[in-house]
Amino acid sequence: MQHRRLGRSDVKVSAVGLGCMGMSEFYGPRDDGESLQVIHRALDLGVNFLDTADVYGNGRNEQLVGRALKGRRDQALLATKFGNVRDTAGNFLAINGRPEYVRQACDASLRRLGVEHIDLYYQHRVDPTVPIEETVGAMARLVEEGKVRFLGLSEAAPATLRRAHKTHPISALQTEYSLWSRDPETEILSTCRELGITFVAYSPLGRGFLSGKIKSPDDLAPDDWRRMNPRFQGANFQKNLDLVRRVEAMAREKGVTPAQLALAWVLAQGQDIVPIPGASRISHLEENIAAAEIALSRDDLARLDEILPLGAAAGQRYPEGGMKVVNR
Repeated sequence: MQHRRLGRSDVKVSAVGLGCMGMSEFYGPRDDGESLQVIHRALDLGVNFLDTADVYGNGRNEQLVGRALKGRRDQALLATKFGNVRDTAGNFLAINGRPEYVRQACDASLRRLGVEHIDLYYQHRVDPTVPIEETVGAMARLVEEGKVRFLGLSEAAPATLRRAHKTHPISALQTEYSLWSRDPETEILSTCRELGITFVAYSPLGRGFLSGKIKSPDDLAPDDWRRMNPRFQGANFQKNLDLVRRVEAMAREKGVTPAQLALAWVLAQGQDIVPIPGASRISHLEENIAAAEIALSRDDLARLDEILPLGAAAGQRYPEGGMKVVNR
């Protein structure tokens, strides 16, 4: 397994991480037994970067990851997040970055995970009602107390990232990035590189669309969140499917899968970028990990740039409400 540096620390994370969100919610039925097998297989293969959040499954995903790590805690760099608040029914209520909430959320995550410390603790979304300095200041106190090792932000704008980094070193910024979500290239990636912050790419397979396995909205479960995503709806779906078919054609020529080609592209964008694709099956996990061995030539990269340039995907990456809370 290849590794990449976390921020400016000496800690190395696997070049391909594992996003655990879909194991508990959003992408259809869940199978905890199979998910545990996927996490264990990931650890066996050298994947040490596991990503979860308190909001995934309303705490169930942290509990699942905690179960998977029993007896294997030293093999994982464990990342989780706080800030999105839901009620017991799962309804999203608010974003909370208040210092007192930071501590409460961290303690609750530690209990659910069953661990003594969190390796990388993210603010999941920026709370516009609380100065970022106050939120990160509270996160920094968790570092001082040994509850957290490194700090991160998710979906933070460059200006916010700079202010946060002045308060306490930020080791990672997590934002959506893939062949069909290339917005970070305009300013976010350069800001991360200037500050020495690792860029963690979530949804590097375009929420599964770039895998080529989704041919119709009917391929999604009735309760799959993607049915509400603009890129999976109406005319947008067909336009995006046409783009994916071109990726599929290139993948066939190279003797790889579309998912591997899409992941290899993300990995080729810089040694400071770490994608965290999700995987619900061991076969998908192994397929994703193998992408780290694919070398793309300049011609390959140029061809992918031509197929899916910045802004090529049809539709926004979230419904309107979701777009209001990203990159701020």
